[in-house]
Amino acid sequence: MKVSSEYLKQFTQDVFERMGCPASEAEQAADCLNQADLRGVDSHGVARLSGYVRLWEKQRLNATPQLKVVHETPSTAVLDADLALGLVAGPHAMRLAMDKAKQVGSGWVAVKNSNHYGIAGYHAMLALEENMIGISMTNASPLVSPTFSKSRFLGTNPIAVAIPAKEEPPFVMDMATTTVANGKLEVLQRKGEDAPQGWAQDKEGNPTTDAFALKKGGAMLPLGGDREHGSHKGYCLGSMVDIFTAVLSGANYGPWVPPFVAFLDPPANPVGDGIGHFFGAFRIDAFRPADEFKDHMDNWIRTFRQAESVQGQPQVLIPGDPERLLTQERQQDGVPMQQAVIEDLEKLASKFELTFNPMQYA
Repeated sequence: MKVSSEYLKQFTQDVFERMGCPASEAEQAADCLNQADLRGVDSHGVARLSGYVRLWEKQRLNATPQLKVVHETPSTAVLDADLALGLVAGPHAMRLAMDKAKQVGSGWVAVKNSNHYGIAGYHAMLALEENMIGISMTNASPLVSPTFSKSRFLGTNPIAVAIPAKEEPPFVMDMATTTVANGKLEVLQRKGEDAPQGWAQDKEGNPTTDAFALKKGGAMLPLGGDREHGSHKGYCLGSMVDIFTAVLSGANYGPWVPPFVAFLDPPANPVGDGIGHFFGAFRIDAFRPADEFKDHMDNWIRTFRQAESVQGQPQVLIPGDPERLLTQERQQDGVPMQQAVIEDLEKLASKFELTFNPMQYA
């Protein structure tokens, strides 16, 4: 079934408002999830909505937070999110970074005491509105084993970078530092399908294709899958994100990061506050004239698009192309919804005395 993205966004906003979120913050949070669905990151869209509700019910998420800067210089800040939705704290921190960049050329904001913030790319892309380059990172629940280990010490810890061009669409890189995002495993679980080799290992550290490996004590693998294919590089990237987002901000890091699932309690001996994020924004004209830069970005993009493809392979893509094309398609045709997600949303509608009738807007 394909459902109107506008309908899904409004329903999501209604749920956040019923949780007690102010209307403007509920709209912001709904937009973040909606953009994930439009861009084809189904694991981080409306399918996550019930997870936020469960965290709120366990009082691990604050619907009416008081966001507060607790440390600041002209170009940097640390934001205490007061257990806010990361979908709210993230954009707030990114805009703070952009405000600083307007004044001194670049802005860098670390966030502590937050929650899951959706797709990393959403926050980085906010900088495009101000003709800036944006960077976004977050740490996450420890589901990933360092290379050579079977202990779960890192999250999928994504990195996103958004760079404007002039006539060409922007360059938007949004990637987990694992072989795949955890949400992709969740999608396979709902479909009853196996995972490709190199995504996960069992509890003893052996390679597995079981999409339920994490629920059986296994772990996800760093980008590369194994040492021979460069997993040590994925491990290093994930570690860097953990340090920037948490060690720098005062959030929890490594195995102390609180789990997203509400049925698991956070570690009893936290080393910080909540989940951590890190954002950067910088003005292009702090380096060279913006128009000159964008002309060369257009040239860079066109040059790479013209790279000769291997026989039988499609045209070379620029980071952000697949998501942009899917957004155009889904805005017109609707967002494809799995039955399990529809049933989940119907339960939320019943819980909050709302109406969810996707057939009417399919």
